[in-house]
Parts: sequence; structure tokens; C-alpha cells
Amino acid sequence: MATTYLSRAATDFGTATNRKKCTISFWLKRASLTVQQAVMGVETTPAGGTSEARFILKGDDTLEFYDYQSGYKFRYITNRLIRDTSAWYNIVLAVDTTHPTGSERVKIYINGIQETSFSSSTDPAQDLDTFINSGNYLQIGRQSTGNSYLNGSLSHYNFIDGTTYDATAFGSTDSITGEWKIKTSPSVTYGTNGFFILKNGNSVTDASPNTNNFTIGVGAGGGLSKTEDNPSNNFCTWNPNYRGTRKDMTLTNGNTFIFEQNSGDSAVSGSIAVSSGKYYWEQIIAQVDGTNAAVAGAMHSTEDWNVTPEEVYGNNNTFGVRSNGNAYLNGTNLGSVTAATYNGDVLGIAFDADNGNMYLWRNGAAQNSGNAIITGIDTTKTWVPFGVQHGGARVTTSTNFGNGYFQNNPVSSAGTNASGNGIFEYDVPTGYTALSTKGLNL
Repeated sequence: MATTYLSRAATDFGTATNRKKCTISFWLKRASLTVQQAVMGVETTPAGGTSEARFILKGDDTLEFYDYQSGYKFRYITNRLIRDTSAWYNIVLAVDTTHPTGSERVKIYINGIQETSFSSSTDPAQDLDTFINSGNYLQIGRQSTGNSYLNGSLSHYNFIDGTTYDATAFGSTDSITGEWKIKTSPSVTYGTNGFFILKNGNSVTDASPNTNNFTIGVGAGGGLSKTEDNPSNNFCTWNPNYRGTRKDMTLTNGNTFIFEQNSGDSAVSGSIAVSSGKYYWEQIIAQVDGTNAAVAGAMHSTEDWNVTPEEVYGNNNTFGVRSNGNAYLNGTNLGSVTAATYNGDVLGIAFDADNGNMYLWRNGAAQNSGNAIITGIDTTKTWVPFGVQHGGARVTTSTNFGNGYFQNNPVSSAGTNASGNGIFEYDVPTGYTALSTKGLNL
């Protein structure tokens, strides 16, 4: 969400159904770590006040949830760390201050499992009227004016006024995989101030029986982008937790945009690796300065996870196309496969993991007469995409893994043949699909 946030004024809320009971459920995919970020803040005014309630991802990647009314009325900080930037988390906060047992009055669930280990915990007094359900100014994606913006994606944000539900109202455990799966239309009673937003992409229109719609606020460089990446279909992104030895690449836009801050060798891997199947994605690569950096369609083997990705043309177990138009496989130059310097062009990459081939399109036109530009890729290995820049240049790489946008810009005219799995600028080649959890099972 960058410097984007959602808000609803206190004057737009009614009188709460029951301030002693409420439930919050949302799905979160983080994009960056080690910096404090707010998922939600209830404030007296947009700038804060003497009372507040907040849900925060702390700088050490723990979770904090508190209600403060001239002092902490309740406060919990988990020992659990939320550090997987490749996964969607379902977080449920269930509050019932009428419960006779103090430790039962606030419950936190992560992917269906109740948290019981806290570095700090203060239980609310019985029958406390919470500030979180007070109908005051509510922000999602930041706390107070301009503070602690969330960097990541949110989906299916539910607030229930007056009723307490556990996590099973919003998800269930898959009997085969054990995965916590979303219930896209939970059967709940929302109460007067309840709402359900972000159900369908970036819609801030309330999908509950109420009309508690939100307003989008945008700070410098912000914007609310709809992405196909969601709890039901997790798409590949760049993974800030798995980088090369130089780590000065900036990742933004849900970890689909790379900016190299300084010239030199830097690399970052994708979040999904494959050993079989046929996958398609698109990249726009632009030189910021210099002439010797950009690489498209780069992949490296996960045979040794202790080896970080670096230069596509110098290492074994790598392949891709450099900005000079030459293809490389395991450090061997295979010669020119496309014109050099592809600044701003949309490059379509198709990787056939079953047969060990890579194909390339440029603005929708097949390169190498439609034949594979790289053959002989080892089909016994597992491969993962990586973004890389090398030498005396800086570049930007905007990748559409099927998320449906380049940086903040939606694809201009969606292609065909995506089989309901992702949105691409150009037609997806027959038999290929997006690199996503759904794609892995097609």
C-alpha cells in the first residue's frame, strides 16, 4: 500500500452495537520487514489523541495489538515473528470483555491457530467498553497522520461490531494439505458499525449488508493497486529475504518492482520455485544509467540454497538474457537472440520446466522465429526467477507475474489465453500459465 491508506470518519459511524465485543479478520502479505508498520489505527482525530487502538507490525517483526484510553486497557505483543514475505497470513482479533476469565477476553489467531505466547500481555478489565469499537476515526494502512504506513497487500478485511467470532468463521484447514484456506463470504453478523472491504481486489465499498464505505488517501508516491495476488491464489513476487551478497536493491509495489540504487552486482530471487510445468511472465527493464546491467528471464537453480544469486552470465546453474541481447546458460554465451538494449519494451518469458526450454517475446513478437532461445536446461533441478543487475549501471525492473500491473500501472490491454490465472499485457502461449499457487496445480 506504500503511502496509501483507507479511512472512515467518526461522523460516518453510528452508535456501536456493543463496545464490549468485536472481531477483526484480514489477510496480509508483507512486502518489507524490520520497520514498524501499522495495519490499523482507531484515533480520536487523524493526528491521534489521548485514546487510540492499534494493530502494529513492530520493527522486530512481532505483532502488537492494544487499546489505550489514558493508559493501556489491554496490550499484547507476540513472540511469533511474521517474516514470510511470500505468504498470505490470516489474522483474527476476537474481543469479548464480558468473559469471566481475563485471559479469554482477547484472542489473536494467525492462520487459524490461537496465539498463546506473548512477550507482553495485559488483559482488559471485565466489561470494558473498548476504544477499538468506539466508532472513532479509523485508518487502515497507517496510524495517525503520515505515520507507519503498511508496505504490503491486504485482502478481505472484516470488522464485526457486537459479536465475537473465532478464526473458523473466516477460514478452514484443508483436509489434504493442512493449509489454512480463506472463506471468501463468511457467515457473520456485522452489527451497526461492521464492514467488509477489499473483498474484490481494491474495492473499498462495503460488501456487508451495511454501507460503511471507506475513502482512499494517497501520500507522496502512493496508490492503491488491484492485484490478482490474493489468499486463494498466491503469485510469485521478488523475495527480499533471499538476495545476493549486495543488498542495495529497493523493492516496491508488492515486491514486483526493483530499483538498483548503486551500480554493481546485485540480485534478488523470486518467491516461488518450480521443477515441472510451463510458466509465463512479463518484464519491463529500463536503464537508469550505464549500458551493462539488465537481465530478463533470469533463473537460478535452488540446488544449493546457501549460494545467493548473482551474475546470470558468469555462474553455473543459471540462465537468462542480458541487455546486449545475448542468451546465457550455465555461464556460456549462446549468442544474440534479440536486439540489444530493450529499455521500456515488454518482454514475455516462457519457461518450460518439463523440457528444459526458454522462449522470448518482445512487445508481443516472438523472438528467434518462435523457437526456444535457450535449450538444454537441466530438468532434474528446481528453478526460481531472479532479478539481477551487473557492472557500471543502474536499472529498474518491473515484473508482471500475472498480478496484472507494472509498478502502479495496470496492463493497458490484457492479452488472452491466461486460463483465468493472472492478467498479462500480451497473449499467453498455449499450455503456459502464471507462476502462482493455482498455476502450480494446473
